[in-house]
Amino acid sequence: MMKWPSLSSPSELDEVKAESNKPKFSRFKPALCLSPFAFFFYLFQIAPMLWVSVNSFKVDDEWSLDNYGQIIDSPFIQQGFSHSASISFWSSLVGLVIATLLVNSLRRIPGRLRSAVVAFTNMTSNFAGVPLAFAFIIILGANGAVTLLLKQWGVIDDFNIYSQWGLLLIYIYFQIPLAALLLYPAFDALDDDWQSAAALLGASHWQYWRNVAIPVLAPALLGTFIILIANAMGAYASVYALTGGNYNMITIRIASLVAGDLFLEPNLAAAISVVLIVLLACITAINQWLIARSYHGKH
Repeated sequence: MMKWPSLSSPSELDEVKAESNKPKFSRFKPALCLSPFAFFFYLFQIAPMLWVSVNSFKVDDEWSLDNYGQIIDSPFIQQGFSHSASISFWSSLVGLVIATLLVNSLRRIPGRLRSAVVAFTNMTSNFAGVPLAFAFIIILGANGAVTLLLKQWGVIDDFNIYSQWGLLLIYIYFQIPLAALLLYPAFDALDDDWQSAAALLGASHWQYWRNVAIPVLAPALLGTFIILIANAMGAYASVYALTGGNYNMITIRIASLVAGDLFLEPNLAAAISVVLIVLLACITAINQWLIARSYHGKH
């Protein structure tokens, strides 16, 4: 025989009746509240992705794979992918290391100073694009203030901010604040008592980090590293403002094919964009697999 759930008080019975008497329309309120977000997500994310995917298979109003074949056969486009991947990887790695040291130091400073540094980091994370490139040109350009000062002191002989090293420096600069903001909550998982316990057991500072802290922070570090790579791979404004499109990056190639005066090939640009999306999706999938393994390993 089926047993009805027992209610311990009349108030619980009233709550059940009130819940059952709610109009059906109220059940759809959460979905209605999310509908503006879903609309804009479709408008600016899904729809452009569908347009790019469909048009990547078009050549002169005909369906073809020639755009992808041109990507495979073009050393210039492959060089753009290589340059973007190289700068993205190294800037993400260096930015992640510096941000990890920064966040670890933030945990040991007083509250007001910590809040001030976090607020400053939040502000600098939005300082990118053309203003960032302009600031670096003023400071480290051929006649920049810091460049002239370092040359006068004999520290450097020749530094070109418009080269690969200059781009790497700019990428590292805007990667650090983003990495710090993403890692800051993750460091709450570390307990200061763990380091004290490790020291009592005879572990050195580096042994504590290698065997305790880094394994705990590994999922956050991996996730942040992937986000930084995606952030760097899609950067365009800073590169274009600094080099004027003269350095071969994949985002520069896509923009030149879409808005170029001589080589206007939007379908080829769509194919390159699809390849870039697939690469980032594969990197993200690998990251999720590593995080899942780490999670299951702890349980």
